[in-house]
Parts: sequence; structure tokens; C-alpha cells
Amino acid sequence: MALIDEVNIRVISGAGGNGCVSFRREAGIPYGGPNGGNGGRGGNVFIQATRDKTSLLDFKYQPKYEAERGEHGMGSDCNGRAGEDLTILVPVGTLIYDLNTGDLIEDLTLHGQKIKVADGGRGGRGNLSFKSSTNRAPRTATKGIPGENKDLKLELRLLADVGLIGFPNAGKSSFLSSVSRARPKIADYPFTTLEPHLGVVSHKGQGFVIADLPGLIEGASEGMGLGIKFLKHVARNRVLLHLIEVDQEPAAIEKNIKSIRKELGNFDSALLKREELLVFTKTDLLSESALKRKKQALEKRKLKGFFVSSKTGAGMEKLLDALAERAPKWREDKT
Repeated sequence: MALIDEVNIRVISGAGGNGCVSFRREAGIPYGGPNGGNGGRGGNVFIQATRDKTSLLDFKYQPKYEAERGEHGMGSDCNGRAGEDLTILVPVGTLIYDLNTGDLIEDLTLHGQKIKVADGGRGGRGNLSFKSSTNRAPRTATKGIPGENKDLKLELRLLADVGLIGFPNAGKSSFLSSVSRARPKIADYPFTTLEPHLGVVSHKGQGFVIADLPGLIEGASEGMGLGIKFLKHVARNRVLLHLIEVDQEPAAIEKNIKSIRKELGNFDSALLKREELLVFTKTDLLSESALKRKKQALEKRKLKGFFVSSKTGAGMEKLLDALAERAPKWREDKT
């Protein structure tokens, strides 16, 4: 199932109930006073983040949400019942924008985080509330206030501890499959990963989430390839694993690394300050001696990192150790 990470919805809070005009009509009381009750408040609309949802797919098929209106006031001093509030559940990591102004309303990054996005309409006043010393029998009541009608944009940015970046076919999906239970589609051609995938890794008592994200190409920050669809998810990651195929010439490797970093900086300069670990993949394609020479050539270019093979598992333990060492700090940052 494809990840739907951007949708537009309309939310409508409940209208307030109308106030009532009513007078007491009881035996022995021919001129009973006013007893019309007030209308009930309309239901509010809330949006709440939950770990139980991972996509905005539901909103694609149901884009309109409306809270219950308040009950009308009644005679015998009976006020109308307030309308039920409506709570809309979205994945953790959802940003809420006002579709008309583009303003960010809230960024829901915590499980259970909740925000009111539309106020229910106030209930109307019944004629009892208009009674005074100079107006003993008011025949006035007011209507309830309509609910708010808002168009919102929901945008999901995945929350993951580790983000896999690199050119298409750099081995990101194979890497995720080898270290977690995630099973993204893997094939020997670019853009196999068309949607982000998440994998949960448990290593030496530490758990962390890794996101396999669509591969970058030059111009991605300007919308080329999968462009912005990929880059917006990178902003959530605590550390970036920059995967590069090791069976290339050192000059080509260096050029590719600089190209990826350029796209990250063009999208958001803050991404260049994110911790980045170089991971040289597909080491099983080189002989032991050729790999040794490649490491030496890369070190001369000040390109140090981890050398791994998703196929054989070589180098994986050392890399996962490094991530597990960082995991406790990530947990502290979330509190």
C-alpha cells in the first residue's frame, strides 16, 4: 500500500442550538412566566496524533469531517444538550496547515498530542434569559452560532531515528531488509523505492527506527525525480546514513557524496548540520585486496566511514554498534 503523506480536508464544527421561546402553562397559573431554555454548544473539532496510524490514506477517501450540532433549547427551563466533540486521528509526525493562508497551525510530534482546530458554535439564548424587572414576559430568543468551516492541509513527515540517503540503487532497501523485519521492494534498477519504508531495529538492548527513503538525483531540491517528496522526510531524522556503492572509482564516489550534500543544503541548510555517517555498500563485489586499496584511496580523500555488505552481513555489526551507542541520547531528546 502506497504511503499517502499529503491530503486536504475540510472540518466543520457543530452549530449551536437555537434558544427557545416558551411560557409556563400550568393549571392555576394563568400568566406563567418565560421558561424557554438556551441552545446547546456545537461540538468542537480536534486533531490528535497516534502511533496506531502510519499513513493519511483514510483522508483521501473521506475528506470532510463534521462535529455534531448542539440541541435546541426547550420549554420547562430545559437547555439543549451540547453537541459531541469530534476527534480526528492522524499519524505522529503530521503537520497541520491552514489551506487558505498556508500558515502552520501545529506540528504533532508526540503520541496523544491534541489540538482544537475548529470551535463549536455558541448556543442561542432562550427567552428565560431575557427576563428582567422591566420585561417580565420576553418573547425573544436567539439562534445558535454556526460552526466554523475550515480547509486544512495535512502533511506527514516520517519520524525516524535514522534516515538512509544516497543515489538510487545505492543499496538502501537491501540494507534495511538485512537489519530489520521491513521488507521493501528490492531490484537492480533506480527508483525501486517509490515510497518511504520504516524498519525497527533491535541491537544490544537498544531499539531504533530506520527509514528507507527514495533515492536522490541531482536537482531533487528543485523537484527533479522524487524531489521534495523525499527531502521533507529527511528533516525528521536524527542521524543520516549516507550509502554509497563502493565499487566505483574514488573520484566518482567523492563527486556523488558532494552532489547529495548539495541537494540537502539546497532544500534546507540545517540538514548539513545533521550528523552524517558514510556507509560504503556492496563490499562483497570486491576482493579483499581490492577493498583494502579502495579504503586507502578514500582515506586519502578524507572519506572515512563504514564498509558493509547487506548480502554477506560483513561490517554490519560495527555499524549497528555505533547506532546503538547513540540511541540512548535519542530517547532523552524525545522526553
